[in-house]
Formats: sequence, C-alpha cells, structure tokens
Amino acid sequence: MKWSHWVRLRKLVQLLSFAFFVYLSFAVVERRVAPPLADIFFRFDPLSALGSMLATRQWIPRLALAIITVLLTLLVGRAWCGWICPLGTLLEWVSFKRARDILLKGVKAESSGIKGVSIMRPYDRLRKLKYFLLVVALLMALLGSLFLLSLDPLAIFTRTMTTSILPAIFYGINSLERLLYQVSFLTPALDWFEGVVRGTVLPAAQPLFLQNLGIALVFIGILALNLLAHRFWCRYLCPLGALLGFFAKFSIFRPMIGSACTSCSRCAQVCRPGAIQVQSGVLHIQPSECTMCLDCLASCQPGDMHLRPHYRPAPKEDFDLSRRETLGALATGTAAVLLLGSQLHRHQPNSWRIRPPGVEDEDTFLSTCLRCSQCMKICPTTALQPALNEAGLEGLWTPIVVPRQGYCDYGCTACGQVCPSGAIPKLSLEEKRLAVLGTARIDRDRCLPWASATTCVVCEEMCPTPDKSIILEEATVIDAYGMELVVQRPTVLRETCIGCGICEQHCPLSGEAAIRVYAA
Repeated sequence: MKWSHWVRLRKLVQLLSFAFFVYLSFAVVERRVAPPLADIFFRFDPLSALGSMLATRQWIPRLALAIITVLLTLLVGRAWCGWICPLGTLLEWVSFKRARDILLKGVKAESSGIKGVSIMRPYDRLRKLKYFLLVVALLMALLGSLFLLSLDPLAIFTRTMTTSILPAIFYGINSLERLLYQVSFLTPALDWFEGVVRGTVLPAAQPLFLQNLGIALVFIGILALNLLAHRFWCRYLCPLGALLGFFAKFSIFRPMIGSACTSCSRCAQVCRPGAIQVQSGVLHIQPSECTMCLDCLASCQPGDMHLRPHYRPAPKEDFDLSRRETLGALATGTAAVLLLGSQLHRHQPNSWRIRPPGVEDEDTFLSTCLRCSQCMKICPTTALQPALNEAGLEGLWTPIVVPRQGYCDYGCTACGQVCPSGAIPKLSLEEKRLAVLGTARIDRDRCLPWASATTCVVCEEMCPTPDKSIILEEATVIDAYGMELVVQRPTVLRETCIGCGICEQHCPLSGEAAIRVYAA
C-alpha cells in the first residue's frame, strides 16, 4: 500500500477517534448509570495512569490499559498523538495556516544548509518547556499532588466539552426550538424531535456550570496558539506529548532517510510537527517529536524514506533537558507542592466544600483527582461543579457539590462509575445511600413556617431518605393580626441526614435557600 494511502487511513482513524470521543461526551451527559467505555480514553492515557499511581503509591487496575499506549509508542513512536488524541486532532484541523503565514511574515527563517532552502522554525527552543512541565508534574504527583495533571490534553478537552461546549450547544438548540415553536405548522415536527432526542441526546434541563467562561477562554487560548506554530500546544507545552516523546526515543520502527536522498528538504517542509531538522545540509529526523503522520514518506520524491527497525535509542537533542535543567524542574516541583500544601484555603475548613459521595479524606482526594470532569459530565442534576477556591489553588477544577444548582440523586451512582482514578469511590447503590456528604440546616429567619408562619412543607416532601431526615412539628403561633395559627415547622434530624441537597435545591425561596447543606 502506498504511503499516501496510509496518510488517508491515518486521517480516517483520526476522524473516527474524534467522533467517538464526541459521541461519548453526549452519551454520558446526565445519566444515572455510566455507559460502557465511558472513560476509555483516560484508561489509555499514560500520563494520567503514571501520575495517579505515583500519587497513590499503588497499582490502579482501571488505568492498566495505558500500558498498551506505551507499548505502541515503543513500537512505532508517538502514533497516539498523530492518530488518536482528540485534542491533537482538533489542533491539526484548526491550523490557521494563512493567518500564521501573515503573522510570521517578518520572522527570519533559519538557513537549512541547502542552497535556496530555508525553514521557518522560530520557536524550536521552546520544546524544552513541555519536558520541563512533565518532570515538574511527575515530581508533584510523587509528592502527592496532581495539580498539574489538569494540563493533560484529555482532561483539558473533556473539561471544556463538559462545562462550556456542550452547555452552549444545548442552549443554542433550546433557544432555536423556542423560536421555531412560534411557527405553528412546525409544532408537530418539533414535538417529534423532542420525543426522540430529549433525555437521550439532549438533557432534560439546561446544564449550567461555574467557571464555564474561564475554562472556555483557556481552551480558546490553546487553539489561538496555532497562530504561532502548527499544533503549538503539542510541540511545546503538552506534558503527555513529552512523556510519549521520551518513550519514542526508544521506538523500534521510525521514519528513516535512505541513501537516495537528494536533500531537497521537501519532507522537512511538509512535516507539520517540525520533527525533521536540516543541519549543515543533512536531514535529521527526531523520533521524540515525530507524530507518525507519514506526510514525509508520502511526499518523498525519490521514494527512499521508509519505516525501518532501529534498535538504538535516538541521540540526545538540543531541546532535551540538561542535568541542570532537570534539577531546576525537580526544585520547581518540590517548591510548588510545598507552597500549595501551605495555602490557607488548603487546610481552612470550608462549609461549601462538599465533595462527591464516598469521598472521606480531602488530602487523599486531591492526590487522586485528575480534574477530568468525567463526574460532572455524567451527573444527572449537574450538582457537581468545578471548584474555584473552596480548596485553594491545588483544588482548582476538582468537583464539589453545589446543592442550589443541583442535588445528589438518591438513586444515582454514576460519578463513581466513571471516575478513572478512583478518587470518587465506586459505591453500590446501598452504600451510596448511606454516604454522608454534609448536613442540612434551616435558617429560621428565612424559612417561611418559622419566619412568617406561612405553610410550606417542600423540604420534608422532597427528602428521599426512607424515614425522612426532615420532620414537621406542629406549633401554635400568633399571626400579625393577633390570631392563633397552627403551622408545621420543619426540623432536620442531623443523625440521619446525608446532605444530598434536594431540600436546598427545591426550596421555593428566591436567592439563598432557607435550608442549606454544609460540608460534613
């Protein structure tokens, strides 16, 4: 098969992989039960696996499939980056080539050493940065902090899809439906559409997330970096790419340049990752930067480039970390852990830091949570929200329960089922119903029966526990007109309350609820 056919196959695999990732994003939206393969991409992610295992000091069977990715890299290099990674695929599609050519028009090109040929690579020295971030992230994980694993490309894309892209799509569809419903003859078609997709593809209620704009801006910034270089994130910043690049140095099958090479440097010009360097007129392929896109092999005019076995590690490159730089990365990681661990917010009790069901120890949770937002995506009530400062900077984007936004469904165990690292325990339904998230408390100055002798029994009616953790007690009061009234006042039985938050979410008062859940 010709190399051009392999390139087409690669693009097809990219498309299918990206489509599968998007499908899973829709398939797990607000479900009580996780569908099969819901977290399959994270199971193949070596950075998530290695970081989680270093942080917990234990083998995590759920992430064992990452070994396959490592073996694939040792066999054929960074095929994950060039064939499978959904964020890498998107960055390849959103190339901004014309805008980048205009932006870099005045940037001096490097001489290739070949007469009449120059190659534009103004940022190659930045490749060190991703290796620096990798060392810092792994050391922090070894010391118990997964803060920098929020830079994992799968976590970035999943978090953005969950909190920003999908809610925006759903809002757009809902807004369009409201507009079209004003056209009477479209009503039957819209009713049919609603019956088919509502509750399956589209959620029953519009999902709302905290920090969605900030998370979206980070993602837009990563896309915008393509204005500077093709797949800028992959080249210079991605810690997963750096980890796979390290293994790719030992890969067996690599693109090799044969003796018939005419030094036309066409392969270097079509190499979008910039993995082919021209030094003193000699072409040199860097296995650690090659994403196995195969464009170079397909473009070779003599046809003398091949994938050949090579059993020696690739030579050291200029962008590999020196001993001093590695020590600097280790020092940076150590300092980061010490500073994050000594933050006031990190240890200060926070009544609003309500963790998902089954999470008992805050330190253990922070050292295992990947900030991937899988749990937020599948939560049927969008009760799980990305944290901002509830647990300090180290707890950024970890999940917390916000009861006024949504309650923890009494019949749902989905978050523990999709958590790749086990930060949220996988509980049976019986265990989950006994898990205490917090305790509800009534503000008697706002509660209608307590403050104004107005009948309201919503919190008691909504309480899902079998014996009711909220009871109603009759009391005789004198109203504003001097008349005696018998009202039923709610009281929380703290010994049985699990803090699910359904009472707070359904409290009929506008603004702050009269009954609120506080962390256990």
